[in-house]
Amino acid sequence: MSTGSADKDADMVSGINNSRHRLGLDRLPPEVAHIFSTPSKRIHSGDDLSYFLSSTAYRDLTVWLLQLNRSMFPTKTSDGRLDTCSLTSPPTYSANIDNLRSMLGTLSALIEQAPPSTGPRRFGNVAFRDWHRLAESEADALIRKHLASSIQAFTGEDPSHSTALTDELKAYLMGSFGSAQRLDYGTGHELSFIAFLGCAWKLGAFVDGEERSIVIGVVQPYLELIRILILTYTLEPAGSHGVWGLDDHSFVPYIFGSAQFGPMIEPNDYSRPVPTEGSLRTAPSPAAAANKTRTLNYKDDNMYFSAIQFIYDVKKGPFWEHSPILYDISGIKDGWAKINKGMLKMYAAEVLGKFPVVQHFPFGSLFKWDTDPQAAAEEKAKSMHAQQQPAALVSKDVPVPGSGVGTAAPWANSQPAQRGMIPQMENSTGVPSTRAPWASSGRGRGRMQAPSANGDPATAAPWAKRDMLR
Repeated sequence: MSTGSADKDADMVSGINNSRHRLGLDRLPPEVAHIFSTPSKRIHSGDDLSYFLSSTAYRDLTVWLLQLNRSMFPTKTSDGRLDTCSLTSPPTYSANIDNLRSMLGTLSALIEQAPPSTGPRRFGNVAFRDWHRLAESEADALIRKHLASSIQAFTGEDPSHSTALTDELKAYLMGSFGSAQRLDYGTGHELSFIAFLGCAWKLGAFVDGEERSIVIGVVQPYLELIRILILTYTLEPAGSHGVWGLDDHSFVPYIFGSAQFGPMIEPNDYSRPVPTEGSLRTAPSPAAAANKTRTLNYKDDNMYFSAIQFIYDVKKGPFWEHSPILYDISGIKDGWAKINKGMLKMYAAEVLGKFPVVQHFPFGSLFKWDTDPQAAAEEKAKSMHAQQQPAALVSKDVPVPGSGVGTAAPWANSQPAQRGMIPQMENSTGVPSTRAPWASSGRGRGRMQAPSANGDPATAAPWAKRDMLR
């Protein structure tokens, strides 16, 4: 990111556009022949990371995440009633969503066939490798069974094409459940599952307007399975910042959960970006997340509080001590929409923009290692984070200098229609972040304070001030 770009207002929302047409992740046209390929590792160095940030894969991952995020905001029904988003009052699921839910149920049942080892160990339980082998042996059949119509639509009766597509989907599915080698799980694996669902969307497995059902009906059960795996096999955090990370293992529940408590939006007016301040009138205060008792009241309805409850289940001690970032965020006064905005920026910086997280993400024909044609050509400066990566030979996958490859966020020069439809995540190539990215860049770590005597959490988070994000 150039110095000028870094100094610009860090708003993730583009200007309002007159068009009301829905835009999101593009689907593949079934009538056009498509060559599927097994995804492979392409990010080996800081230069590769810079290229990734201007790739079509990065653009598609971002558009898909923002598309899902928008669906989780409360909306108004045609008869004027408020349609809130609750895990306990899910929408009606389509056959394909039910199929994916069934697939996750099958994978969960495999845990019984791989009980945790009782032998001595220092880190994760080695029995996780047994579960992972079982899951991998079942993956082909599960994909062919539960996404049969989509596979048939794109491969017909050609067994080689069917195998190629299944292998591409399998790479993202199996990348979603942690590393059998390292016995760990982190946000990079979570990203792989979001990509798996993005692949299914591209193949026409879901219809427009089904995004909320995808999050509640598939993403949440996936997160619940992951929590069972973590507890059963004591999986280590992958690429964690330790106490200064948002969460040891997950990120997306904080994005989608904060959207659930955001202000109401018009369901079919895609010309308006999602709000960046305010809350649903009936939403709890963000401070409730720092209160163990109040968290219990919301954990079954809301993804944010469901994730917070898991932290309470696995960690001991005061919340402000073991989860200082989340504790600081609980002090934000401008509502859940502001938290949602900050979470999206933090995801861009701490997940999509971090080499240790995305280095294992594979690229195939559905999430391509190609230059995004919409990326701003003039923004060629490498990210500060990429410059801090270990020196390496120039990757054979990175175009030579002068090819016009930029490192700007791919929507930096997107068409006005696209920019107006979907809120935009801040370029992930800015100043390295060790705290919530909506903190003032001119200040160091906020000084944490223990809860006050009356039980209300106190916070010194610099972004709790109203003017920090304006």
